[in-house]
Amino acid sequence: MNKSKVAIIRCMDYDTENVYVAIKKGIELIGGIKQFCSEGEKILLKPNVIAGKPPEKAVTTHPAVFEGIVKILLENKINVYYGDSPGYDSPISGLKKSGLFDIAQKYNITLGDFDKGRNIVFQEGKFAKEFNIVNAVFECDGIISLPKMKTHQLARITGAIKNQFGCICGFNKALYHVKIPNGENFCKALVDLNNYLKPRLFIMDGIIAMEGNGPSSGDPIRMNVIIVSNDPVALDATFCRMVDINPEYIAANVYGKEYGLGTYVTDQIDFFGDPIENFINKKFKVIRKPIRGKTTLKVFRPIEKILARRPVINSKLCLKCGICVEECPVDKKAVNFRNGKNNPPNFDYNLCIRCYCCQEVCPHKAINVKTPFLGKILGV
Repeated sequence: MNKSKVAIIRCMDYDTENVYVAIKKGIELIGGIKQFCSEGEKILLKPNVIAGKPPEKAVTTHPAVFEGIVKILLENKINVYYGDSPGYDSPISGLKKSGLFDIAQKYNITLGDFDKGRNIVFQEGKFAKEFNIVNAVFECDGIISLPKMKTHQLARITGAIKNQFGCICGFNKALYHVKIPNGENFCKALVDLNNYLKPRLFIMDGIIAMEGNGPSSGDPIRMNVIIVSNDPVALDATFCRMVDINPEYIAANVYGKEYGLGTYVTDQIDFFGDPIENFINKKFKVIRKPIRGKTTLKVFRPIEKILARRPVINSKLCLKCGICVEECPVDKKAVNFRNGKNNPPNFDYNLCIRCYCCQEVCPHKAINVKTPFLGKILGV
């Protein structure tokens, strides 16, 4: 059995040259760029642009990381495409606000079509067999994924596996949450999506990561690392170990191994570069508990929604913009202006499917995910 490869490279800042050298070193350590791409191919770069935010917010893949891999590909005469489909914002608007559009203009690379897509059937899928995929994927020969090291309220972390969810076309992403509200099943679908897309290479921006209320409202934190791998499960497991969370708590890792996407088992991974021990941060704010689908205690199931983690609006931070209401994928709107638009929206937790789309898109960091007091006591 061939082992997965993970390169861990220390990088202390976003100086363009330093980042370029770090990425190049990481790629060379796991086999070199020619092992993943050939001259003349069209390669799609898929950064994390969940929302149009400036680089210093640590919400999106940093422009320096994007520029580093662009330079490497162009040096090897590879045609570069790029793009993402943000949770809230148009693709072009998100890319401009995040600084990636300016880099693309500098190197005259092509913006892929992330506005429209097509339905595909993936019979090999273990759980999900249909996806609506953006046209950019079909315009290119292969994908290089550029995830950002961040926390995530539904999946615990967002990294190499989760990043491909941006290849789902536009507002169809919200519909997937309605179809698959269960967090564990959602991770199964993510693994199937990755097995369909088959990205060739993964380069994680962990120089400044996001902890706490991620993936868009958390706090920037220095991790000073670039992680490069040919295996998204191995990469995400490395991220987990750096922040002291059991990789098996991440459902995408577990099903990633089960569905043949990759491995989180240390003995099945070859590590290169800097020792992982130099990057471990046990104080990193992340949920160190596994995702639960439904509580295993049947006695609690009738009141599960009362006990479960839930999004909560901080009325002092809320500017009543209504983006959370707009983004709620539930037909009857689990979050709405029930007390008028002069007051913050409020939740009907009986309608809420716990997808946390509202928390992801809130531009004012006004929504947190909390466990009710009774839920904490009962450990549900």
